[in-house]
Amino acid sequence: MKRKWISILTLVGVVFFVLLLRTFICSSYSIPSEGMENNLLPGDRILVNKWSYGLRSPLLSIFPYHRWKTHPAKKEDFVVFNNPGNTQKKALDQKEIFINRCTGIPGDTIWVDSLYRYFKVKSSNPDRKRLFTYPKNRKQDLANLLTELKLPDLEVVGEDSLNYFSSFSQYEYYLISQKIDGISWFHTAKPATIYPIIVPGEHITVAVKPWNITLLRNTLILHENRKAEIKNDTLFVESQPTLNCTFTKDYYWMSSSNPLNLSDSRIFGFVPHDHLIGKAFFIWLSKERNNNPFKGYRSNRCFTHIR
Repeated sequence: MKRKWISILTLVGVVFFVLLLRTFICSSYSIPSEGMENNLLPGDRILVNKWSYGLRSPLLSIFPYHRWKTHPAKKEDFVVFNNPGNTQKKALDQKEIFINRCTGIPGDTIWVDSLYRYFKVKSSNPDRKRLFTYPKNRKQDLANLLTELKLPDLEVVGEDSLNYFSSFSQYEYYLISQKIDGISWFHTAKPATIYPIIVPGEHITVAVKPWNITLLRNTLILHENRKAEIKNDTLFVESQPTLNCTFTKDYYWMSSSNPLNLSDSRIFGFVPHDHLIGKAFFIWLSKERNNNPFKGYRSNRCFTHIR
């Protein structure tokens, strides 16, 4: 009988310790989709440090919001956060969980096109995917080239009247460009016009422009608890026309590594600091999506730092 109680108390202690670890130190999450390829793959199990941006109080449906040891997110961080566009759930920790790369911090000026796609002139990350364009009559040439380079099969993600669009990482583009050096039919797909967007922050004033007016209105309504609307291309805040907005929180611009993944700031806009859960920093297990428990493990990705 004594041994039985010792076993029960030991089990309870282990469960209690794991709950404390998950709640106050570090949590494990699984990557469900291709949204962060090639940095994170479907089936990756990652660890998230809950102290990276300050520990957020748990059970926000019961306890008020608070952070201990608040720290700002940094550019290029892999940030795990709650969906800022979810208006159905009042408690932050009950909203869906996303992971993106932080590409804009408070006060930054970022460049986006009319669809709010983020553009960076240079990227130090060789795995970040971008869109490339090529003539329709060159599709088979490119497909043959990918086969020769032992790269994944060509996937067309969009088209216009003359061209196809596909996404490649910088490393893949480097290999392709070495093979077609001097040929101009394969190049980065760039928008005709890009616009500057200032990422809001606490006590930062942002000028209202035609290209950011919707973003600012949504941010004021969702996260600043202010009445805002657009009438005749003019932003009204608390029924008064305004040319500038000042904010009370720090915000971030989040981008997915795969341009086909729309679960980023293109859809839900700026992410406030209070929605941040932590920084993803480690892959402890990586397994392909299949039902066989003994196959599909990616040993080269297990126990590696996220980059």
